[in-house]
Amino acid sequence: MSLILNNKFLTNITLIILGILSSYSLPPYNFFFINFFTFPFLFYILVINSNQNLFNNFLFGWFYGFGYFLSNLYWISHSLKFDENFEYLIIPSIILIPALLSIYYGLFSLCTRFFKLKLNFNSILTFSLTLSFFEYLRGTIFSGFPWNLILFSISDLNHSIQILSLIGTYSLNLILINLYCLPIILLFKIEIQKKIIIFLSIIVMISFNAIYGHNRIDHIEQGNKKEIFPPIKLISPKFNIERFFIDEPIENRLNELIQISSPLNKDFLLIYPEGITTISKLYKSLNKLDQISGQLSNRSKIIMGISLENGKKIFNSLALFDKNFLIEDKYYKNKLVPFGEFLPFERILSNLGLKKITQGYKSFSNSNERNIITVNSTSFLPLICYEIIFSGQLNKNNYEYDFILNISEDGWFGNSVGPVQHFSHSIFRSIEEGKDILRVANNGISAHISSTGIIKNKLNTTEKGSIEINTISKAFPTLFSRFGNKIFFCLVFFYITLIFFLKKIK
Repeated sequence: MSLILNNKFLTNITLIILGILSSYSLPPYNFFFINFFTFPFLFYILVINSNQNLFNNFLFGWFYGFGYFLSNLYWISHSLKFDENFEYLIIPSIILIPALLSIYYGLFSLCTRFFKLKLNFNSILTFSLTLSFFEYLRGTIFSGFPWNLILFSISDLNHSIQILSLIGTYSLNLILINLYCLPIILLFKIEIQKKIIIFLSIIVMISFNAIYGHNRIDHIEQGNKKEIFPPIKLISPKFNIERFFIDEPIENRLNELIQISSPLNKDFLLIYPEGITTISKLYKSLNKLDQISGQLSNRSKIIMGISLENGKKIFNSLALFDKNFLIEDKYYKNKLVPFGEFLPFERILSNLGLKKITQGYKSFSNSNERNIITVNSTSFLPLICYEIIFSGQLNKNNYEYDFILNISEDGWFGNSVGPVQHFSHSIFRSIEEGKDILRVANNGISAHISSTGIIKNKLNTTEKGSIEINTISKAFPTLFSRFGNKIFFCLVFFYITLIFFLKKIK
């Protein structure tokens, strides 16, 4: 141990390894117990090296973050394989993206230097609070990228994450980081009785949380269900993503979608994934779509991911069509993927030959409105692709609605861990908002998720087919859906108060 801690090079290599190990606590592996080793070790390294210069302290967190993001975000480079203009960026992106995201962890470790961490409980609180705050910043500033927060390591522990309905993702992330650090208490120079009391107290709190989760699930799952009309069919066609880069007649794809949707022996709300076509291509083929619309009943509706034009702007959109493919309602995507759907600093970078990764040279525009869409007596909140990952930022207008609809295209991730990581966010949002989530992905995971995060029905990334839904959980507001991330700042204030209180006692 002393050999590693006294050698700067070995310390940095160790931190990278710790970050890589922590990444295996995330979906699809979910080896959450790894963090009971990696976080105490990271904490100990920061304590031992608290007197290093500012740059070295920054590097401690940066190297840990680099290993963490390198291991769990490598799949982003797969999206560059579909356009030869981006092939030269594949290798640099594998390094550059983790390097940039690791800056948040570097700033975290830099801040801990000023708090002069020691081997005591107060320092554990400070460590957890600082890291969770920078995780919050990562998820919110500069458009935000809250992918793979430490909290997702317990996405499989459904009873344990029901508390999300009360406090939300960032608050539970803070508490979990605190919990992962607790084994370091074994090194504290305090009486064995105090150590036993601390661990017993933690076990009691974990038990109460599990009981709450179990009771919440039973109450909701055994409660009243709402019948929806028309019944919904989620259609996962598994179109090869290369098909969207060729000039294929839209009626070919729509015919395949209708075939997968069969049987169509009654009225349905058919939901197709993100990015099926553009409105211009669809309307050029309207005269060829009569045979397709003729297979649908008069009251059937279609929801489809489509590119819509509004003046000189183009939007990645979700549109509600009648059986004749005439638009009845629409939603323009709010949160766009940088470089994927729009090119930052487009006027400058476009002169260098760069463009957005998705087909077409023109960047999508974003909207600031997210209104509820209603079909007969059923209403839903529309979300497109990675908009589902933003905790506390979904229902901007606090409207009442029945469920959340998320359409997506995960084919950009290939056969990697990306689609599973993306899907796990849906589980967290369903519990936070107290709503069922209907997720339709072309090449990812399509599913019906209840408001308790239980997966009612699912099509995996390799499965083509449909899911029919006739009932959903009866929607009700959660504490978090009312107050959002204000709860996180209340918890931050509590932690700060507790830290000062413990210092005063000492």
